[in-house]
Amino acid sequence: MGLRGVGVFLPTFVEAGGRSGDELAAFARRAEALGFDSVWATDHLLHQSRFYSVPWLDPIVSLTYVAATTSRLRLGTSVLVLPTRQPVVLAKQVATLQALADERYILGVGTGWDDREFQAVGQQRAERGGRTDESIAIIRRLLAGESVTYQGRFYQLRDVAVGPPMRSPLRLWSAGGRQLAHAASPERPVLAPAVLRRIVDSDGWIARPTSLPAQIEEDLAEIRPALKAAGRDLGTFTVAHENFLHLVPTENRDKARSEQRRAYAAIMGGGRPFEYLEHVYLTGTPSEIVAKLQARIAIGIEYLILHTLQPATAQLDLWAEHLLPHLEI
Repeated sequence: MGLRGVGVFLPTFVEAGGRSGDELAAFARRAEALGFDSVWATDHLLHQSRFYSVPWLDPIVSLTYVAATTSRLRLGTSVLVLPTRQPVVLAKQVATLQALADERYILGVGTGWDDREFQAVGQQRAERGGRTDESIAIIRRLLAGESVTYQGRFYQLRDVAVGPPMRSPLRLWSAGGRQLAHAASPERPVLAPAVLRRIVDSDGWIARPTSLPAQIEEDLAEIRPALKAAGRDLGTFTVAHENFLHLVPTENRDKARSEQRRAYAAIMGGGRPFEYLEHVYLTGTPSEIVAKLQARIAIGIEYLILHTLQPATAQLDLWAEHLLPHLEI
């Protein structure tokens, strides 16, 4: 199929100096000017987790803010932790964002992993899969303009309609799958049957940033046959992958790794050793990073979403110069 597009994450992490709307807007406008396809936001309700040492802005609010300053860019969440959000309220937020942004939003969803976030909203981690499935069913119907009556284990609705209805079908991408095992990881390195079923019922799949190309390939070996068995058209299904990237414009590998080590530590803290991070994320020299991206495209990734570790638009300029010409979009 080849690469369909490259998106970039907004710098919604908040360092000691704060984060302004002007920074987010400037980042999005620069991404649009450089030819990137989309901007994305991640979802972390709490901070000081085992993986991130900084707070994060709310993704729906952040995307709504930058939607007003752009015209072409698609908008996405990768991923919205669906079980921590009440589905009717979320459907109203998404309906509003779609109406204001000419339906540019892709709803990328996942089940989450941080026990503390479930506890903070009065839930249990064991319920996350069931809540996610019920939420997807409810949100799709609400955004299509239906008056929804629903009797589920977690949510019960009677003649609920939120509006405004979308003019076109919602694009919903599901995350999950295998990843490189690590003692700090809260997930098992498998593609669970429930996750596979959710992916097949979606419009796209977002492979984990901590998944190696060989593991993505293993996942696809299960996902593609399951899509065919369900009668799905593979041409309308998007295989996406998000990953973290701090590009240093030097072919001196030691220098590149030294600066990348600093950039990763500033955002992710010390929950995982840098040796693990450089194994799964996009580290090294520009040529090494290009090779890592090309390896992912070769095994079936059609859409890349690159996650910045610095708010400066200078990173976008470097990506456009050193990466995009080699990706054959």
